[in-house]
Amino acid sequence: MSLLILGSVALDAVKTPFEEHEDLFGGTASYATISASFFVRPSMVAIIGDDFPKQYLEDLKQRNIDLTGLQIVPGKTFRWSGEYFDNMNNRKTHLTELNVFADFIPVLPEAYRKLPFILLSNIGPDLQLHVLDQLEDPRFVIADTMNLWINIARPDLMKLLARIDLLSINDSEARELTGDNNLVKAGEILRSMGPKYVAIKKGEHGCYLFGPDQFFSCPSFPLEEIKDPTGAGDAFAGGLAGYLTDHCDAAVQQGGINFDILRQAVVYGSVMASFAIESFGPDRLRTVTKNDIEKRVQLLKTYSLL
Repeated sequence: MSLLILGSVALDAVKTPFEEHEDLFGGTASYATISASFFVRPSMVAIIGDDFPKQYLEDLKQRNIDLTGLQIVPGKTFRWSGEYFDNMNNRKTHLTELNVFADFIPVLPEAYRKLPFILLSNIGPDLQLHVLDQLEDPRFVIADTMNLWINIARPDLMKLLARIDLLSINDSEARELTGDNNLVKAGEILRSMGPKYVAIKKGEHGCYLFGPDQFFSCPSFPLEEIKDPTGAGDAFAGGLAGYLTDHCDAAVQQGGINFDILRQAVVYGSVMASFAIESFGPDRLRTVTKNDIEKRVQLLKTYSLL
């Protein structure tokens, strides 16, 4: 089974209270596909300009990633610049240059249209819907979003929520979309909008998973040092989606994707997010081994009595 991942590939400039880096390998699809590639062979749907560094493209080619759906066009790659403050929870965006991403119309290769597992990473809901319209019979669809789309594209976002199986969203976005400050209530309100399951990411405080009369709280993996939180949510979603795709046969035997399998997927997603924030860009993710992942999963379960 393969996993389709739609999103952005970008060049980032990130500043924290301790360090500053430019031209980092970034984008929602980048973190998600690298994270998912430890479990399955993900298929990336994204766009880059002809200025995209060759070493970054080579990194993707050398991983277990299908790049047939990656468009390379003349022009400049999407760029983003941001700064983190204090405890890394507060962030300010300084620059967003869409460049070739402004004209991105994702067209799925024929083989991609049959893929059963879909991750629609944080991108405009109109593009997420455009990809859904090209799929033949998706088995499980995960989507991520952000406050920008809540503010400027709510009608399309509401259409999207009615067509997905799991929504991945952070705590402030969940509050903004639902109008409720209580995350437990917000989770149920979000489920009433369409998705059967909702994962609310709470940064260093872990993640809440909601299902039909079901609830799971997963802690974050404790780290002594955080370098760069950029991409953590995308690595989480990629790890979760990759784990689900890898365990689809077990899910079928149990009658389909269920809450128990999703709980395990959330744990793996949280672990992948913990690796992502240990470096600027996805550098740490690229050096992780499957043994590293399993060791951290077992430690997290031991710490938390999961």
